[in-house]
Amino acid sequence: MKISKVEVICLRIPGYDEACEWGDDAFIVKVFTDEGLVGIGESDTSPLVAKAMIDAPESNLYCGGLRRLLVGENPLEIQKLWDKMYWSSNYNGRRGVGIHAMSAVDIALWDIASQYYNVPIHMLLGGKYRDKIRAYGTFIPADSPDDNKIIVRDLINQGFTSLKFGGGILGDDPESDVAIVEAAREEAGKDFDLSIDIATKWRTYGHAASMFKRLERFNLNWIEEPILSDDMNGYARLSRLAATRISGGESLTTRYEFNEFIKRSKVDIVQPDITRCGGISEIRKVYDIAAMQGTKLVPHGFSTGILLAATVQFLAAAEQCDLMEYSQSTSPLFTRLVKNRIPFVGGYVTVPDCIGLGVELDEDLIDKYRMA
Repeated sequence: MKISKVEVICLRIPGYDEACEWGDDAFIVKVFTDEGLVGIGESDTSPLVAKAMIDAPESNLYCGGLRRLLVGENPLEIQKLWDKMYWSSNYNGRRGVGIHAMSAVDIALWDIASQYYNVPIHMLLGGKYRDKIRAYGTFIPADSPDDNKIIVRDLINQGFTSLKFGGGILGDDPESDVAIVEAAREEAGKDFDLSIDIATKWRTYGHAASMFKRLERFNLNWIEEPILSDDMNGYARLSRLAATRISGGESLTTRYEFNEFIKRSKVDIVQPDITRCGGISEIRKVYDIAAMQGTKLVPHGFSTGILLAATVQFLAAAEQCDLMEYSQSTSPLFTRLVKNRIPFVGGYVTVPDCIGLGVELDEDLIDKYRMA
């Protein structure tokens, strides 16, 4: 069996000149084979930039697009192809969008392998440790504290036993941050699992330290990405100071960055995104590093049902991973792109014993939102 074609699909809901929120665009890869099997993958990244990583012609042996490296190869040689892509995009890849594009390809290759061997992906990864995974709901907070009470109550009524919010205005103003967190805590109750994602907006260790102190009374489950992951000394200082758990790492790629971040930052929770860190192949290596350091791994995941399906298969086969993120995005790319999106029911997501990712894409929606 050989790879015959690699197709890139870039989707976007808003116009090019309009603001784009998390979940409102998507980068999807389809890998076709000469035996009729098709694998699907995605990356939560800038679609047109990642498309260039697939399409670009060779500039030299270290600098070229990924398509030319894949066509004609055996899609079942997943690690061999990962290594080939990584080595051959040494100049224009290695981190950031280069690995993002590779992640989408890697997920598609695991999709193909599962179809070829006719066993679920979690079996190819070594076996299923759990039939269901506890899921926490993630939402972008409203500007008004009282409006966030309504959101929190609705999600609790849906069965969520853990929630996280981030984005929007959170992190822009200390007083607003305190008011929003206080409102959410009042509505959820004092013992409910409640976390926040600052998306690095606190910027510095000093400001973050002061906010950790101000928010300590709200007994947050964790505070995510208070500062940039580059500032590993800042993370380490916060971890010594704070009573609240600290998480981070969603912007990192490959085992190399995660190895340094986990060891130096001293975070309690590391959050690789399977569609950005290097795909299923690489998140397994990140998991091993985290496990050896006693760091909990809770993947980042706020995109389409493709990411959701890949994350569930990985988590089912990871012994120490028992919590996942479940987006509350209202974007059509989350709610409708995957017609059979894995549902959340009663606090959990059930692990499907499907062949491949098992996703059915809405081709009409793709036609509607496809970028030129």
